[in-house]
Amino acid sequence: MKKLQVWLPLLFAIVMMVGMLIGFRLRGNIRPTGFFNTRKQTPVQEVMDLVTMKYVDSISVDTLGDNAIDGMLTHLDPHSVYIPPADLSEVNEDLQGNFEGIGVEYQIFDDTVNVTNVLAGGPSEKAGLRVGDKFIKVDDSVVAGKAITNDRIRKLLRGPGASQVKVTLLRVGEGSTPRQVPITRGTIPIPSVDVAYMINKETGYIRINKFSETTHGEFAQALQKLQTQGLQRLILDLRGNGGGILQESIEIADDFLDGDKLIVYTVGARSPRAEYRCRREGLFEKGKLALLTDEGTASASEVLTGALQDWDRASIIGRRSFGKGLVQEQYQLSDGAALRLTIARYYTPTGRSIQKPYDKGHDDYNDEVMKRFHDGEVLHGDTSTRHDGPSFKTLGPLHRTVFGGGGITPDIFVGFDTSTLSRSVTALYIGGTLNRFIYAWYIQHMPSFQNFKNPSDFIAGFHDEGRLLDALTTYAQKDTIDLRNIPAKDKELLNHRIKALMARQIWRTEGYYEVSNAYDPAVAKALEVVNK
Repeated sequence: MKKLQVWLPLLFAIVMMVGMLIGFRLRGNIRPTGFFNTRKQTPVQEVMDLVTMKYVDSISVDTLGDNAIDGMLTHLDPHSVYIPPADLSEVNEDLQGNFEGIGVEYQIFDDTVNVTNVLAGGPSEKAGLRVGDKFIKVDDSVVAGKAITNDRIRKLLRGPGASQVKVTLLRVGEGSTPRQVPITRGTIPIPSVDVAYMINKETGYIRINKFSETTHGEFAQALQKLQTQGLQRLILDLRGNGGGILQESIEIADDFLDGDKLIVYTVGARSPRAEYRCRREGLFEKGKLALLTDEGTASASEVLTGALQDWDRASIIGRRSFGKGLVQEQYQLSDGAALRLTIARYYTPTGRSIQKPYDKGHDDYNDEVMKRFHDGEVLHGDTSTRHDGPSFKTLGPLHRTVFGGGGITPDIFVGFDTSTLSRSVTALYIGGTLNRFIYAWYIQHMPSFQNFKNPSDFIAGFHDEGRLLDALTTYAQKDTIDLRNIPAKDKELLNHRIKALMARQIWRTEGYYEVSNAYDPAVAKALEVVNK
């Protein structure tokens, strides 16, 4: 009896293990039902499993899964998107407002990586890099020749902060002797504010290119700097701003609106109404304000535009905005990918939804902006479709009529430039000839540009456009582009563009916009409006 008591636990354990093994073997042949059916497998997963186990050829399961997800999302709105793991880091960098790298701008000219700008105070400037340096190798990777691409260079130069990369380069004036420069990577800002400056003694201009995590901080700093310079009136440029983080645009709206005014509210089938109101004293609640829009102004930019228009706080100048009134939330997936899913619609303070229709498919939705050009809307104003949506009365003192649906129609229309460029001038842009020329001319004549302290000095003091145009005419002949008999209007536009691009070469985006704005009809109209 004692022997049985000793062996009984062991026999019991063996019987359990055999039972579990038999049950496991039988599991594949029996469909679970009732209490044991914890989760029914979907047809999508069943098909994936069968293809994976039985398909005749070898396939990538990850690619198959990505395609299945993309196919599913095509039946939703155009802004619900799947972001594969390989792309997520780059996508998030733009919204974070920074990345880890060496702090240079570069372009590939003649199969060679040329440094076109060095970030002030950045890792490359600290390491001694200069505009005009030509990269030969990054660490042990050769980066010259036809195989080099912008994507490959970017991956080689970026890396964890505080890590080191060795760049082998050739420098102007040092012949063919290469030098090796070690660079310690650091955090490189991706600015949201392209430029902020005073156009005249009382009127400032700020251009925002997106809404990232750093946007409101950048904007507030820029605005306060202009206020110390006498700012009384402001032109805010949101042209080409495709949106970003909703909260950042709400914070900027709060700087312009007083009290507890409603800025925007959101509602979804599974998301209750959420209101976003002013909650602090703003930085610029008084003073004339003009806001510039075009067909590239979208999403969070339209939230800001709609709030300022509905409260009669700003004059909206330019062209009809894109028409994106949907709110996305990003969800991290288990494999490192992400799903950016539309969870709600947003509405301006008057109750307008400015989302344009997407019931005819994604292609029709994405082509809608091009139709505006084809139909002449961008030239003559939004006269054909502006009344398609319901009408509303603004909540400010003017009680004007505004419309929902299909974007935000500006208060004052400024059309797209109707002048058509000749084929030769168009070829300058398509082939990159103009950019190559600007860079080459600057490198050859760098000392002559050091006399200009800032873009304002450059606007007033640089009068060599004719000389540059003659040099460009000669340079372009190498690319079989003939500029000798282009129309006078094309020459005028080229002179303006040459001057703006040269300013960009010297002062980056700040220089470009400060110079190009001097010839911009929308900026001219905004100046007229705020100075009335």
